[in-house]
Amino acid sequence: MRALTWHGKQDVRVEEVPRPEVVNPTDAVIEVTATAICGSDLHLYHGRVPSMREGDVLGHEPMGRVVEVGEDVETLEEGDRVVVPFTISCGACWFCEHDLYSLCDNSNPNAELARETMGHSPAGLFGYSHMLGGYAGGQAEYLRVPYADVGPVKIESDLTDEQVLFLSDIFPTGHMAAENADIDENDTVAVWGCGPVGQFAIQSADLLGADRVVAIDRVPERLEMAREHGDAVTIDYEDEDVYDRLMDLTGGRGPDSCIDAVGTDAHGTGVVATSDRVKQRLLLEDDRPTVLREAIRCCRKGGTLSVPGVYVGRADNFPVGPLMNKGITVKTGQTHVQRYLGPLLDQIESGNIDPSFVVTHDEPLERGPELYETFNDKEDDCIKVVLRP
Repeated sequence: MRALTWHGKQDVRVEEVPRPEVVNPTDAVIEVTATAICGSDLHLYHGRVPSMREGDVLGHEPMGRVVEVGEDVETLEEGDRVVVPFTISCGACWFCEHDLYSLCDNSNPNAELARETMGHSPAGLFGYSHMLGGYAGGQAEYLRVPYADVGPVKIESDLTDEQVLFLSDIFPTGHMAAENADIDENDTVAVWGCGPVGQFAIQSADLLGADRVVAIDRVPERLEMAREHGDAVTIDYEDEDVYDRLMDLTGGRGPDSCIDAVGTDAHGTGVVATSDRVKQRLLLEDDRPTVLREAIRCCRKGGTLSVPGVYVGRADNFPVGPLMNKGITVKTGQTHVQRYLGPLLDQIESGNIDPSFVVTHDEPLERGPELYETFNDKEDDCIKVVLRP
């Protein structure tokens, strides 16, 4: 079959790889009908995530039709149309039983590798390094889905692929980020990063009752999307000082909640941001915590910082003093996607939200390498790429 494969920094190729088969009786195999490039795929593209190997199949935002099921699979059958969460979860461990699916104890076959780095292993993920399971990803014609009774959600309506595909990751991720922000009525919520996760965090903050959402980025089309679809106040951080503007908007108090939807590859301006880039190139730090620093500085005393943006290792000059003295609550983590599939599918089916608004490019899988470059360079007004195998 054809698949997008990783071969090192900024080297993604379309190649022939073996078609997956059922390995365990709880597996299913789907024929992928649509798959997407995620902002976190760019961390792989930049070579930031350790334990990738040449030829690894990329992708963790797939959907398709079931073509094969293992003998113990009870909820799916051939022909079912499904969206597959990026988190792989057993459904039976203590964490899954407490709806903490991204922390599953059993789905990472390389758990010891993760424990050596992090102390404990989170769940396995599709197409996201051998430290997180070494599972083949969904930017391919077919995908093996472990624990098939726990992850995939069946789509039984006539909604289009583009309307439901993002249940696999970015819609639940943006929603959990807003939920983690502890939003109350009359709150002001500031969202750093207006990529796809940021757009869904903005939408979800509104659904959860925020009085005002402030969206921060430097890319004009992303800021325009936040204004048009999220009714957000926008700040271009290259044109104005983010702290000063947020203080002006909140009477000097600061946003009640801040969401970092950027993560490790934050850009920023000034000497400190430049220093981060140099340190990262010299391997003196793994992450560029520009947004974390700014969000902690801007957040009101006693406020909440929610971090859906992906970080991979160590960050220098992290402002732990301001974080502690301002009494800021921090919530973060990979998304417990399975927890949100039913409620968010209901939101789509009821017409409260149409996630397809983020799609700017819908192309064949064969154009994947070119579109990774376009997405990375933020060219051609590229915000979200959907690929058709």
